[in-house]
Amino acid sequence: MIAMDIHAILKKLPHRYPILLVDRVLELEKGKRIKALKNVTINEPFFEGHFPHRPVMPGVLMLEALAQAAAILSFDSLGIDTDEKTVYYFAGIDGARFKRPVEPGDQLILDVTLDRAKSGIYKFKARAMVGDELAVEAELMCTMRRVP
Repeated sequence: MIAMDIHAILKKLPHRYPILLVDRVLELEKGKRIKALKNVTINEPFFEGHFPHRPVMPGVLMLEALAQAAAILSFDSLGIDTDEKTVYYFAGIDGARFKRPVEPGDQLILDVTLDRAKSGIYKFKARAMVGDELAVEAELMCTMRRVP
């Protein structure tokens, strides 16, 4: 099992503040599974407008955090460090279900398993937990591309 701090994550992902949504990798099984952490704080820029009276992390950002964890798993499995010419795109999201609001102070545990990889398309089973409670689950499809 491999763990990564923020410095190692920054070498694997092209994302930067305010869209970098993975703070730490807790476990990584090469080519199989990743367990990562997103600390959700009141300082997140999206909380200012979503919602001022009751801050809740947008569901699309929970899915983005899961996709970023999936990208780390893919890049690490392939032995790739990201550069300005490597982009990891969503290719699809199936069965997304939101079960619990995520609020400031929560720790979002991102658990992503590689289901299959074929013709440059990666399919993952993904879920995010807050403590013992499921916050979101989905099947994600992603693809890596080199851009000019």
